[in-house]
Amino acid sequence: MCLIPAGSFRMGTDDGFPFERPVHEVRLNAFWMDKHEVTNEQFGNFVDATHFKTDAEKFGWSGVFDPREGKWTKSDGADWRHPTGPDSKADPKHPVIHVSYADAEAYAKWAGKRLPTEAEFEYAARGGKHDEKFAWGNDLYPGGKQMANAWQGMFPFEDDGKDGFKGLAPVGSFPANPYGLFDITGNVWEWTSDYYADDYYKQSPNENPKGPDAGKERSIRGGSWLCAENYCLGYRVAARNKTEPDSGLNNLGFRCVKAAKP
Repeated sequence: MCLIPAGSFRMGTDDGFPFERPVHEVRLNAFWMDKHEVTNEQFGNFVDATHFKTDAEKFGWSGVFDPREGKWTKSDGADWRHPTGPDSKADPKHPVIHVSYADAEAYAKWAGKRLPTEAEFEYAARGGKHDEKFAWGNDLYPGGKQMANAWQGMFPFEDDGKDGFKGLAPVGSFPANPYGLFDITGNVWEWTSDYYADDYYKQSPNENPKGPDAGKERSIRGGSWLCAENYCLGYRVAARNKTEPDSGLNNLGFRCVKAAKP
């Protein structure tokens, strides 16, 4: 894990979507955050120890984006062990996917951790920088370098794979941000503990905000391999998204945090 120091930052952006506004000052206590997304290997250790069964395994299917068809499909037999269906096999070093909010929360509790708040996630992603668009600065491709696993080309028709990957990448395949966090944007969207509300920023407390008290959806952060310049742009540090808690998708995973001792 990486220690994320206590501090203040300007959360949100006034240059993005309405639900990313307004920019507001937030102060957070120090916390530890997983260096990278939870991997299939790590999640497998949890399952071996607890015999846990994910929601996708109980449902018997999960959502899979098929690049060949350029659309989401209902894939019978897709789960964390079988990322695109029953004949596929998960890479131990890839981030675990097809995990619901309850699945992620169960892992975090077993590991003695918790899921990050939306504010913690954005603060950590910014890496101590202020008002910059990406975790590495304002240039999407500094010096022509690919900085995150995303979709290059016109989504959803063709991913030219300039970043070296068409689909998921092993964790740590791209440079860490200034706090030492890998894949804090790109690769997979990540669960946060916050309920989602479009207008939450207008009423958010300034100290350690934890999101609305209730809601039908949870906030997810960080963007994924499906985010492109013409679609989503979820790899911006201020980007926010949402999904229902029982969602299991092949571009959604998580990482954990825990409080730092005073």
